[in-house]
Amino acid sequence: MKTFLLALALGAAPDIHSIKPDLVLPPLVQGAPAAGRRVKETHPDWKGTSVYHIIYLPRDWRAGKSYPVLVEYAGNGPFKNRFGDVSTGHPEGSKMGYGISGGNGFIWLCLPYLENAGKKNVTQWWGTAAKRDAGPTVAYAKKVVPWICKKFGGDPKRVVLCGFSRGAIACNFIGLHDDGIAKLWRAFIPYSHYDGVNERWSYPGADRNSALARLRRLGKRPQFICHENAPGKLNLTATRDYLKTADAKGNFTFRKTGFQNHNDAWLLRPSPARRDMRRWLDGVLRD
Repeated sequence: MKTFLLALALGAAPDIHSIKPDLVLPPLVQGAPAAGRRVKETHPDWKGTSVYHIIYLPRDWRAGKSYPVLVEYAGNGPFKNRFGDVSTGHPEGSKMGYGISGGNGFIWLCLPYLENAGKKNVTQWWGTAAKRDAGPTVAYAKKVVPWICKKFGGDPKRVVLCGFSRGAIACNFIGLHDDGIAKLWRAFIPYSHYDGVNERWSYPGADRNSALARLRRLGKRPQFICHENAPGKLNLTATRDYLKTADAKGNFTFRKTGFQNHNDAWLLRPSPARRDMRRWLDGVLRD
């Protein structure tokens, strides 16, 4: 934290690689879910396909107890930028949920995006390039989230949707796609991008009117909207301005990460933004 604050004092947004992580992502292992284990799993209705999600049960998990659930969507992949930030586009590449929870107190579920046929995961947007049908991705979430809650003690009234980059857009595009999926979530944490801000993304429904129709399903539920310290048209200011123009009724909190990186690994490092996010989430789940 001292290194981070020193960099800010010098007027620079630090690179995450200059800050030592205080969290290390648990290895992906084979076998059944258990306390402290991160494993690959598939819902029985998709048996015989290559579709899968990633489930992590917290170190303090005990059968019969109830836990809030962090559901996460990954960014597009393959991606790499000049800062060395990387996104594979696969569910196992996600880091937000572990960084937010620290590995305790929350079930962490990383959901996939499915191709149009619903038989395999995709790493670019959702659906297949020729059509980008979000239907199979939405259907998998509707089925898996209640199933995970029932199996492992997830509290269906304390399910929070989060996502990085493509996943930040998915918080509204997938998470508010229809009334059925929209009712699953207590709150949202979109990091880096926001549905409706950029109408030029390469998928149907990226236009402002479609995004506003989804946004109306949010109601007054809270969102912690964060973005790296970045110039240009797709930063936090652009999202704030869009929501003002949209006359959105949600309960919005805006926060810069403090880092220059487009990388969800910032949450594996101490920072004022992570501290504020955790405090916000604690309040959201208590209210």
